[in-house]
Amino acid sequence: VPGVKLGLANVVTLFALTRLSARDAFAIVVTRVAISSLLMGSVSAFLFSLFGGLLSLIVMGILLKAEGRFCSLFGVSVGTMAVGGAGAHNSGQMAAAVIWLKNWAVIAYLPFLLVMSVPLGLVTGLTCSVVLHHLKKIDFGA
Repeated sequence: VPGVKLGLANVVTLFALTRLSARDAFAIVVTRVAISSLLMGSVSAFLFSLFGGLLSLIVMGILLKAEGRFCSLFGVSVGTMAVGGAGAHNSGQMAAAVIWLKNWAVIAYLPFLLVMSVPLGLVTGLTCSVVLHHLKKIDFGA
């Protein structure tokens, strides 16, 4: 289905937000987008990825700050945060599409992408949760 991807790059963003700082997560998103666009993309791919990645980062960061008030880290990372990040990523890409194509008609595709962001965001959140769980078992030696 065009435009629908698993979004495993958001696992890295989610990990960075939960284990590093927001500044580090921002640097990771920008670096990831720049490198992937240089190696495999185009100007439009850069714009779509950057808008999606940054909006996803912002939404997940806001939801992470709500952790403990409304839900646990598990609830945030597996559910709300990942799905919110996936939805924000799709919304950011649609914003980039409107700018790039100079046509608002592409917004008609957004509801489908947002529906798909729920199961795919859950997979992203579950993947990050499993990674975080296994990292706790590793003794990195101080």
